[in-house]
Amino acid sequence: MDKIIEIKDMSFKYDKDYILTSINLDVNRGDFVGIIGANGTGKSTLLKLILGQLKPNIGTISIYGNPAWSNNRTGKIGYVAQVGLSRGMDFPATVGEIVMLNMYKDIGLFKFPKKEHRKAVKKALDTVGMLDYIDRRFSDLSGGQQQRVIIAKAIVNKPEVLILDEPTTGIDHKSEEILYQLLDKLNQEDNITILMISHDLRKIKEHSNKLIELECFEKEVN
Repeated sequence: MDKIIEIKDMSFKYDKDYILTSINLDVNRGDFVGIIGANGTGKSTLLKLILGQLKPNIGTISIYGNPAWSNNRTGKIGYVAQVGLSRGMDFPATVGEIVMLNMYKDIGLFKFPKKEHRKAVKKALDTVGMLDYIDRRFSDLSGGQQQRVIIAKAIVNKPEVLILDEPTTGIDHKSEEILYQLLDKLNQEDNITILMISHDLRKIKEHSNKLIELECFEKEVN
């Protein structure tokens, strides 16, 4: 059982009060981890700490054995933010162009995508069931379709870990079911480790093998 993420006795505060205290969590390869909790309990903050965007005040967070904030990782992490990519935006970007955005580091600055880059985009869109929409404007899609495109953008680089911040927000029930089926496929067939924030306890319990509940801790830690 390969350990990917290890959080040990971690606490974090923005100002004087800690919003996360004494967090311990192990995430192993192939896990589907559900993260739940009321508003203000630090769920999104926890993801930012794991992504290395924030640094804990107390304790450690390791990704593949290295500090999360060091950017020294041997594996890849895909991230889907809470509201996707500015859902409803108007600039004339196609679905294929949106997914291609996540390959700029590999393509290079001011260079054009190569055959292998276009092939990777098509494969990612095919995985999420959106290949037929590759030339459609992103802004013309429904909320559920947009979210699947954003997931394609997150997986186009073949990450080993996919982190999602409330991906079902603002989509209808049918789109939500399609999204969970997709995440199950990525987890079970492609062996992508998933961490996902959700407000729907019943639904996330059905799909995750590990459930983490955060409680509200606004207090000083000595």
